Amino acid sequence: MEFHVSEPDAGQRIDKWLSTQEHTLTRQRIQQLMKEGAVACDGRAMTQCSHKVKAGQIISVVMPELVPSHARAEDIPLDIIYEDAHLLVVNKAAGMVVHPAAGVARGTLVNALLHHCGESLSGIGGVLRPGIVHRLDKDTSGLMIVAKNDVAHHHLVQQLQMRTVSRTYHALCWLGVQPLQGTVHASLGRSSQDRVLMAVTPSGKEAITDYTTLRTREVETIGRIGIRTMVALLECRLRTGRTHQIRVHMKHKGCPLVGDPYYGLSNSAHYFRGLHEQDTELLQRLQQFRRQALHAMHLRFIHPHTEQEMCFSAPYPLDLEELIAYIYES
Repeated sequence: MEFHVSEPDAGQRIDKWLSTQEHTLTRQRIQQLMKEGAVACDGRAMTQCSHKVKAGQIISVVMPELVPSHARAEDIPLDIIYEDAHLLVVNKAAGMVVHPAAGVARGTLVNALLHHCGESLSGIGGVLRPGIVHRLDKDTSGLMIVAKNDVAHHHLVQQLQMRTVSRTYHALCWLGVQPLQGTVHASLGRSSQDRVLMAVTPSGKEAITDYTTLRTREVETIGRIGIRTMVALLECRLRTGRTHQIRVHMKHKGCPLVGDPYYGLSNSAHYFRGLHEQDTELLQRLQQFRRQALHAMHLRFIHPHTEQEMCFSAPYPLDLEELIAYIYES
């Protein structure tokens, strides 16, 4: 991997700067790579983590070969929306991790796919991610494409890179958003406070989300004039596919997702004091939803073999369906 230092970044420590350029590398991991001689500045090995980068320098990182363990096939039920010789479209359940990783060796979508497909999965993703073209967070439900061969995988990834795959999500968000329809164009990178999380940062990668408000639920507080939006159902369409993109973008807009453990509304009771009894029950329902209320609803792409446009939709999972029904029918 090669990275070019721009003028605004000059003067930063090399380990800190590199961690903002490649989100898969933590600062600790970069420091270890530097000790191993895997980081070079203008072609010369750089082992000093305190080195300050200069504009115009080229920093290269040579990643060592990984020796992963092979994922095991497991008989786990799959909700398959479509399948042919080249690909599958699956409706991933909330709570299911997409592929094995540190601390998660079993119970993933990949384990289930290996049982269902056997050896007929694309190997491009490596032995831990066979067939995986794109990902969903563990607690996000909905549609995913899985490639059965390398030709299909290349074709689908190319569509993602060219931004011709349409991925539309439905999200329940606190407080609603203004304007009701618009675009969030805010670069995303690793949070400087917690490397596990993402944040809006000028030095991050371009991230664009289009959104439309489908429905809102207003509430009135006792003894106060006027009403305010408690929750809104949004349709969000990804133009890019960054980690936690919709979750961070909606927080950035002031309408974090209901149930989000990392980017959610931590003081919802403060926002809605003095509610009528019925609305108090609604607030409690929303507070008790224990995962981000996000569902990959619609998917559209070009079939890698037939070149026909493919369109799919997946219904809400039961927990989200019941919550939405309670919000707008109670």
